[in-house]
Amino acid sequence: MPHHHMHPSQNRPSIVFVGNPNVGKSTLFNAILGTSASVMNAPGTTVLVERGQLNRGGTSWDFIDTPGTASLDALSPDEQVASEAAMGRAGNPEPDVIVAVFDATSPSKSLYLLSQLLDLGRPIVAAVTMLDLAAKQGSSISVDALSRQVPGLDFIAVDGRTGHGKEDLLEAIGARIAAGEQEDSSGSLQLLSPATDLSAPGREASQEEVSAWVRATADQRFDWTARVLTDLNPAHPDATGPEPTFSDRLDRVLLHPVAGIVIFLAVMYLVFEATTVVAAPINDWFDVTVRGWATSAIDWVFSALSGPGSLDSWPHSLLVDGLLDGCITVLTFIAPMGIIFIVLSLLEDSGYLARAAFVMDKAMRSIGLDGRAFLPLVVGFGCNLPALASTRTLPDSRQRLMTGLLIPFTSCSARLSVYIVLAYAFFGRYAGLAIFLMYVSSILIILGVGLLLRKTQFSDLRTQPFAIGLPPYQMPRLIQLGKSVALRLWAFLTGASSIIITMIVIMWFLSAIPVSAGAAGANSFGHVDDVHDSLYGAVATSVAPVFKPAGFDDWHASAALITGFVAKEVVVGSMSQSYQIHSSDDASDQEQGTGTLGQAVRESFEASSHGHGSAAAAAFMLFVLAYTPCLATVAEMRRQYGGRIAAQSVAAGLIIAYILAVIVFQVGRFL
Repeated sequence: MPHHHMHPSQNRPSIVFVGNPNVGKSTLFNAILGTSASVMNAPGTTVLVERGQLNRGGTSWDFIDTPGTASLDALSPDEQVASEAAMGRAGNPEPDVIVAVFDATSPSKSLYLLSQLLDLGRPIVAAVTMLDLAAKQGSSISVDALSRQVPGLDFIAVDGRTGHGKEDLLEAIGARIAAGEQEDSSGSLQLLSPATDLSAPGREASQEEVSAWVRATADQRFDWTARVLTDLNPAHPDATGPEPTFSDRLDRVLLHPVAGIVIFLAVMYLVFEATTVVAAPINDWFDVTVRGWATSAIDWVFSALSGPGSLDSWPHSLLVDGLLDGCITVLTFIAPMGIIFIVLSLLEDSGYLARAAFVMDKAMRSIGLDGRAFLPLVVGFGCNLPALASTRTLPDSRQRLMTGLLIPFTSCSARLSVYIVLAYAFFGRYAGLAIFLMYVSSILIILGVGLLLRKTQFSDLRTQPFAIGLPPYQMPRLIQLGKSVALRLWAFLTGASSIIITMIVIMWFLSAIPVSAGAAGANSFGHVDDVHDSLYGAVATSVAPVFKPAGFDDWHASAALITGFVAKEVVVGSMSQSYQIHSSDDASDQEQGTGTLGQAVRESFEASSHGHGSAAAAAFMLFVLAYTPCLATVAEMRRQYGGRIAAQSVAAGLIIAYILAVIVFQVGRFL
């Protein structure tokens, strides 16, 4: 996503939030900006940052929330984005004020980063979070005590979960901006080793120069941090030998090598159920009730304007089967996306997500990821779309991208209906085993693709010792959680809806154009009785020969796969439509597999595979598992990682699915 310089060309002050991971920085940012914030990529990267504007005293301020970082000496792409934003490097505007978010429960880390930010020579305001938790740990740290240690720097007590202190913080920011506009040198402080030569206007230092500066002054900063901690609180939480806290006692269970994994898997099961079972009734309400209301309203308008006969016109079909169908498809993703955002926010804000990453770290290292990547992959077996959204919990952009590329190979619940129909149509009493093997295949494909990515595109991704700060447990605040979920849900809807609706309308046009010469008299635009007589059917027929090596070079199969690109849920429905089989709405997938639809599919696959229908069915099921995910997932991937990455993912899925399908059929036909 291109970066736009908002300052000074538009004369808006730029305020950059910087802090360690898990210090409540983003929660505070969202408490101040609310729904006016938006998520976007940092300039030239796939690292997500939040930006927003706030009108204050007749002036508009630009806010930027950076990824958590331990130092300006960046060790990951995310930390580099934070470092560059703080220093006004790499296309970022020079910050008028840096908001250093200070964690009172982990003062040593916060002081070390603060010492570097102070030496940039820019106006700074320190927002102190988690003071209540620090007090429960026996710490005597306060904003007054901190102010005495760093004279001239404003320390403001804040709580992003409640919004407490945000007005005081905004007033302090305004004062620093005013001091800068008046060219008052008291607007900025320098502590140990000024970095003026690195951050002076017109002088952009390289990352190597920044790293050299940080490392050269590290000993001084550690000494200063130790002195401040001793003066602040002789029995500070970072000291050795504190009394066990509630978090410590709970961690003995949740971080246990056996009990911790059992508890985590139970939590993941609940997450999986929430994104599938709980969301299903809401999706049905949109798909049936809301669709029914909208269709009735459209019917009423057409009847009122042009009479009942207009209900058979192509404009009516375009609205109902094209635009409305696209809108309903978008709406059906609100429930699973909203639920996963709520669950992730609860797990993250409570402090449990960091523990879960620690517990599952060893299991994920085989493919070069750490424990935090396990949750998105588990969610992917429910739905790929919220799984992609859940990668935001990964702090490293390279791991986030690699995990995002693996998620489409998790077998989402929408694919299950295809497995059931074909398994019962071809494998009878072994249908359950065939379905189980699809999920085993999904795991094996993820491992195989993960290892392949490690050797190629992510060869520079090195497995590092896993170190993560475990934040204290705390109770999430519902109001701020609701605002955060609404912001992320709105970002998805506005970013993906246009692509989804456009593609579904294109599919309608393809199926509305008659091309069969023999049926020219019976069909007209928008009134094609047999799908095979439409342009959509012609495209499916032309594609079918490609699948001859996989045993299903039949237009019914290729038509279903094309439809499945929009949504895997409609693959079975597309098959029924292409075979002109009208199953009862109450018929289960198993009943369709053993009934008329299953018989029609068996006959087609037996013919296309020359008597090896079961091998062709297995190949088709594997292709459905591995090929391009639904259109909404592709749209979300494009929104998060850009069009090039999304296109690469689609191409890789098609290639891998085709190769596996061909291998399975060619081997299977000899068994």
